[in-house]
Amino acid sequence: MAELGIDFERSGLKYLSNDARLRALDRKSTKFEKTKNEKCGSHMWNDVSELAALIREGKTSWQDLDLDDVDVRLKWAGLFHRRKRTPGRFMMRLKVPNGELTSEQLRFLGDCIAPYGEDGCADITTRANIQLEDADRIIEGLRQRGLTSFMSGMDNVRNITGSPIAGIDPHELVDTRPLCHALNDAITSQGAGNAALTNLPRKINIGISSSRDDFAHCHINDVGLKAVRDPESGEVGFNVELGGYFSIKRNVMSISGDTFLTQDQVVPYCLALLEVFRDHGARDDRQKARLMWLVEAMGVDAFRAAIEQRMGQTLRREVHAAYDDVWERRDVLGIHPQAQEGLFWAGACVPAGRMLASDFHALADAADAYGDGSVRFTVEENVILPNVPQERLAALQADPLFQRFPVHGGNLLRGLVSCTGAQFCPLALVETKNRALEVVRKLEAELDVPRMVRMHWTGCPNSCGQAQVGDIGLMGAPAKLDGKAVEGVKIFLGGKIGENPELAKEFERGIPVDESILLPRLRDLLISEFGATPKAAPASAAPASAGQAPAAEPAGAAA
Repeated sequence: MAELGIDFERSGLKYLSNDARLRALDRKSTKFEKTKNEKCGSHMWNDVSELAALIREGKTSWQDLDLDDVDVRLKWAGLFHRRKRTPGRFMMRLKVPNGELTSEQLRFLGDCIAPYGEDGCADITTRANIQLEDADRIIEGLRQRGLTSFMSGMDNVRNITGSPIAGIDPHELVDTRPLCHALNDAITSQGAGNAALTNLPRKINIGISSSRDDFAHCHINDVGLKAVRDPESGEVGFNVELGGYFSIKRNVMSISGDTFLTQDQVVPYCLALLEVFRDHGARDDRQKARLMWLVEAMGVDAFRAAIEQRMGQTLRREVHAAYDDVWERRDVLGIHPQAQEGLFWAGACVPAGRMLASDFHALADAADAYGDGSVRFTVEENVILPNVPQERLAALQADPLFQRFPVHGGNLLRGLVSCTGAQFCPLALVETKNRALEVVRKLEAELDVPRMVRMHWTGCPNSCGQAQVGDIGLMGAPAKLDGKAVEGVKIFLGGKIGENPELAKEFERGIPVDESILLPRLRDLLISEFGATPKAAPASAAPASAGQAPAAEPAGAAA
């Protein structure tokens, strides 16, 4: 390595197989591979403290730091520099396995955001916009409270999702929380960072589903583990699905991994899978480096055999469970009885998933006052308070917090999901969150919508807002109005989630987001496809549940 000018101990090549090293060093490898070859992002776990101290002491500034460190490698520590949108400031992404947080953790996150005033906010899953000089203090505070930002970005395993009602769901087959936490601890070395698993070809998303609802959206995860009861033995384990993902070039649902795992096999299987992916995945084209490409290249049987070799055991094939009924995916918002007699969970709508510092503190107070001091965030960007005694339900629903984050929100507001959008993301082609809230507010003022409609907004084809999952999906795209280029969207229709998922299909493209055009188009779709009807009263006089949303006003610099 010395003849190539590479310090092997600092290089991302250190833990790769010889074959993977050759591919990473090949002249056709991507620029990101070359950046990792030069210096592994795992070194930022220590470097960030040194850099923050130097900036505080006035010995350097973020402008003087190595460009690759600032814009690429700091992502290994969960810090994302938005050079085009918010230069000098960073979004921090956290690992929150199964979306579960305590009131103490919520208050700390609120405290992290508060010093930035109007320039600070957070998007579910929890993110905060910070300055590098504060990063080491926040990282240490996270560590003390059982959280981490390490390995949350770039070519790492992202936050592990499970069921937001795990442990309290009357219909679950298994509580996903212990598995999510055990897997996260194994991958991240209890949050300290694990250099052996931090140089993957691309990111990996893992979801663990506990019921037929598939709240984790296994069908769009690289690795989906779906709980199932073996009809022959009665044992509850997991069927494996592989390869689901969205990107600019390809959008695909997962396929069967033809593997059944016992609960004890989940962590060893995932670790072995990550090693196989690390050592065999492509490194010459990032658009063809996600897990699905490797599974297709090897074939499902050979891929499973490679994992078996790493595990040192033979894996069972998937089991087939037949059901006589059709299972409709449940809506977790509202008030619902738990498996535990006399206790309820309250699901509240966080409009577009955006929270300010005061919201974190208010939510922590509510968790302590009405529940057990914990909350769960959902992949739909909402929040659940578990373990609420029946006698506290009335007070909870009257709490001012739940007037802003309604427990019984409108059927458009409660189904709204949005990525960060052009307000802060350099890749987004359109502004999403604030626009989505305004659109929903006006549509709910004009229409009676008989059921929840899941409307997903995403700023670009990377589809962080998962437009292909929604009943209606809106994706940032080029458009023209009066012959001039303007912000626009593609419209997708027909996404289904739950037991028999389907991806939405492109319905229309090049629609300007100008309200005079987009609002009538969405109004017509809601009437023709979802049974909406115009309200009898004039729109100006009708109440709008989305008007309760606090995030329609500018929220400052967020992720």
